[in-house]
Order: sequence, then structure tokens, then C-alpha cells
Amino acid sequence: MPPRPAAPATPSEPGGLPAPTIRLVGVVFDAASGSTAAEAAERLPDGVFSLDQDGRVTYVNHHCEELLRCDREDLLGRHPWHVLTWLSDPAYEDRYRAAMLSQEPTSFLVHHPAGEWLGFVLYPDVHGLTGRIFPSDPPPRAAEGVEEATPEPRIRIPPETPVAITRPGVLYHVVQMASVLTEAVTVREVCVAVAEQLLPAFGGQELALYVVRDRRLYLAWESGYPEGFLDRFEGVSLDAHLPGVEALTTGVPIFFESPGHLSAAYPGIALDRMHAWAFLPLIASSHAVGSLILGYDAPHGFTADERAALTALGGLAAQALERARLYDVEFTLARGLQDALLPHRLPPVDGLRTAGRYLPGTQGMEIGGDWYDVIETSRGVALVIGDVEGHSVAAAAVMGQLRSAVNAFASSDSSPQEVVSRTNRMLAQLEAGVFATCCYIELDPRTGVASAVRAGHPPPVLRHPDGSTEVLDLPGGTMLGVDPGAAYPVTRFRLPAGGVLALYTDGLVEQPGHDIDAGVDRIRTVLSGTGADALEDMAERVVQQARGAAERPDDVALLLTAYVGGTPPADHASRAEETSVSPDAAGGAALGDGTGGTGG
Repeated sequence: MPPRPAAPATPSEPGGLPAPTIRLVGVVFDAASGSTAAEAAERLPDGVFSLDQDGRVTYVNHHCEELLRCDREDLLGRHPWHVLTWLSDPAYEDRYRAAMLSQEPTSFLVHHPAGEWLGFVLYPDVHGLTGRIFPSDPPPRAAEGVEEATPEPRIRIPPETPVAITRPGVLYHVVQMASVLTEAVTVREVCVAVAEQLLPAFGGQELALYVVRDRRLYLAWESGYPEGFLDRFEGVSLDAHLPGVEALTTGVPIFFESPGHLSAAYPGIALDRMHAWAFLPLIASSHAVGSLILGYDAPHGFTADERAALTALGGLAAQALERARLYDVEFTLARGLQDALLPHRLPPVDGLRTAGRYLPGTQGMEIGGDWYDVIETSRGVALVIGDVEGHSVAAAAVMGQLRSAVNAFASSDSSPQEVVSRTNRMLAQLEAGVFATCCYIELDPRTGVASAVRAGHPPPVLRHPDGSTEVLDLPGGTMLGVDPGAAYPVTRFRLPAGGVLALYTDGLVEQPGHDIDAGVDRIRTVLSGTGADALEDMAERVVQQARGAAERPDDVALLLTAYVGGTPPADHASRAEETSVSPDAAGGAALGDGTGGTGG
């Protein structure tokens, strides 16, 4: 290889610094092309590195190692801000994410711990990004504070590559808003989160958030606008010549730094007291979601940093809005389904008074699988309460299937044991992937004699006529859907005239950090302190604490049954008198030997 000619002398500026020169500012590098491309990158005077879509280092040249003072073996396959502690400020990671979201080059300065200033320029595409690193002058505002040991910069930043100084306070809001939006569930919560994060972060005074519906834009949230100003834009078509519409249809943010710029681009557009605007498209997975408008009360120059950050925030808001809109639709359908599945009223039964309550949880979809029912049978009346695990449309659907099955089995003269066993087999055959608990009590309103079956459900509470209470610890079987062949024993007891039976789901008695017995004791206290003749008031008082709770992780269902008493036929009275009462049964209320039977 012939020797290379000597490089021409570089002219100097006053002060001895090299004059700006024309330089290669980018490189196309394909790792698959082999050693030739790698050798070419190694000969470049700047540090060159590549990151994948996840921000991990895939290539580092020799000059990059020198400038970062780190071996490439320590960088490859890792996030640079995890390896180099001086790059661990969230702002630097934000720069990568902002560049990837906006697909626009971005740049910033970093002060190396050794004292020199380094310029970073990031060139993104859909596969990752390529970056340059080069020594630089300190920023003007930092020059006075630079230590004397800072080496004189060898290369000035090329004038065609503007480098902005990192502003961690502003860029950190990208991460902060992403965190807040993960907690927002409904469209309203997303709008509130966007307004509360965006306006203070970027110094805006007005914000309008529009969503697309039937190819028209409708206002979802506004803050700071004069009353009635936005009415003229409500329901505008996506064919309208307006900046908010065209930002969405083109997918490109539009920025106006003064009213003159906006009026020149859109003659005749209505203006309010604002003097600068950012119109951001809200696009999620190539789907048009809406537009976000940010207004400033003074002329405002949008830096590359702000444009990238606002573009990134628009993407985050779009994803959150799309998720929230799907949630709102699913929630509306689910609540409608649940309302249709729960009994709208309980049937009147001679000798009994009943009252039911249902409260949805306050987390997730706010629906679940709790239900209660009162079913008339050929032998009397069946009192049912159940709980399907989970909080979703699927849980509500399974609840509807179980409620229908119990109604069908109970109306077909099946014994209590048969009703629960058949329901258990049906749930197992559905392969729904969920389990359920249930308490089924068949009561003869003429005698007060009851036959109870419990499948993994909390035991009932009985209030005696004198106001004393007890927990009926009935023998039971496994949860429904676990074992198709599970056996469910039946326990018989008598409900005294003037007594009240309380069936409930675990959401009423379970609270994080509290013993379940404490929840049961609360029910007993309310039952004891309320007269049996005020059943509706008693039901409301039982659920009062749960209704007022800000966080209710589970659904709540309650069914109260007051036994007024009937006139038993002679044969029933005779048999009842001949039956001994077991002192070992639940509170002396059980009939027979207290062990529970296996039949009706």
C-alpha cells in the first residue's frame, strides 16, 4: 500500500483554536457486511456507536472507547446509562426514547467526570439508532464553572449540527407522565393526567384534547380556554383545513411560534389571547386517536429538545387514551351485563322477608362474579349466594351461567346436595379457568326448617330473636369447579321465628391487614343492634362501611332473610317435635345428630 500523503495544515482562528472544517458527520454501518465496514468505522475521527430498539449497545468503535474511557466489552449488550454512572441521569435516557418516538435526530452535551465536555448526536430509525460522540466546547453558561483542568477542545461542533443543552427538569416529565398514565384507567383520568403533567412541564397556559369519533374531532378535555371559544371546532371533519386536523391526518406535529405564523398558514382561523401553539397528533399503533393542542400566552421558540419531548408525550397520551377508550367500552358492556344478570327484585314469600345488596369493587373493571338469589321450589324457597373469582367480563359471564344453572336445578325438584353437585360438575365442564364459592340453603317457610350446603363459602350468621348472634359453622365441600366428583354434605337446622339469617360474600368481611374474624364480628354487631322488623335498614347498615371505603378491592354481596314464622301442618309439627336438638350443633340450632346429612 503506498504511503498516504501528508494532511494539509489546518488554519487557525484567533486564540489558537482550529477553524471549523467540513467533516463527515454520519456513517452507514451494517454489521452483516463483515470486517470491511467495521474497519471503515474504526478509521472515523469521532466515536461511533449503535443502539438497538431497547437501547442496548450493539457496536462501539475504538474512538468511542477512548472518549467514554470504557472498554467495548463492558458496553456491548447493555444500556450505556447502566454502565457509565455519569450517564445515569434520566434526562440522557429520555433523549434516546424521545429520538426513537419522534424519529428525529437529537443532540446534547454531557460533562465527563474527567473534566471534558462531550457532544452526543443521535440518528434514529425504526431499528434503533446510530450515535456520534466528539469533544466539544463547554456551553456558555457553564464556562465560568468549568475547572481549569478541563482540556482545550480539539474539535468544534460543526455549525450544521445544533446541540441543545440537556434540561433534566423538562425531559424527566416524559418519564413522570408515562408513570402517571399507567395508573389512569378511564378517558377522564387520562385527560386529567395529561393536563396536570403537560402544562407545568412546558410552561403552557391552554390545553385542548380532542378524540376521533366517526371521522370527526370531539373535545374530550380543555383547560385555560375562554368560555365558548372551542364551540366552533366541536365535531369538525377530518377533511377540515385546521392545524389540529392536519397534524392528525399527516401524523406530523405542527408548531407556531407567533400568531403571525399561524395566521399565515391558516388565514381566517379564530385566535384567542395565545401567542404560540403546538399541535400534536395522537396516534397509537397507526390508529388515529385524536389531537392535542398546547397554547402559550407569549411568543415561544420551540427547541429541538421541546419538539422531541412533546412528540414523545403525544405518543404516550395516544396509547393511554386508546387503552382507556377500550376500557370504557368494555366497562359499559360489562356493567350492563352484570345488571342484567343480577335479580332486579326478590320474589315475595309468605312467612319471609328478604333484602339484598350488591356493591362493585373500586379496582379494575369494577365488576365481578358475586350474586345472590331467592328461588321458589316445590319444597319451599332456596336462598343462594355465590362468588366467582376474578373481576372481569368473563367473571360476570360465568356468574350468569351459574345463577341460571342453580335456578334450573332448584326448580326441577333437585335436593340441595344435587343442586350444588350438578352446578359443580357444570362449572368444571365449562373449563372457564375460574372457580366459585356458593352457599345454598333450602328453607321451609312453614316450619323454619332449613337444609344447607356450603361449597367453600363463608358461613352464614344467624341473629336470634333476642338479638344475640352466632356463626353457623356448617360442614362444607370444596369450591365449585375444582373437583367434578366432590361431595357436598347437607346440614339441617331450624330458623327461629323472629330470627334473621345473613348470607354474604368475602368482600364484606375481608380487608387488607385485618383478620377475617373482625369483619364477621362487625356483621354480628350490626345485626345485634338493629331490630329484625327493620330489615332494609339492617342491610344498609351492614354494607355501610364497605360503601364508604375509598378502596374496595372485592365485590360485596349480602342477602338477609327474616323468618316471620308460619303455621306448620300437623305432620310437620309432629315430626319437628320428635326431633332431638343437638347441643353440639351450631348454637343449638341444628336438627338431627348435628353431623349433617348427605341427602336433602
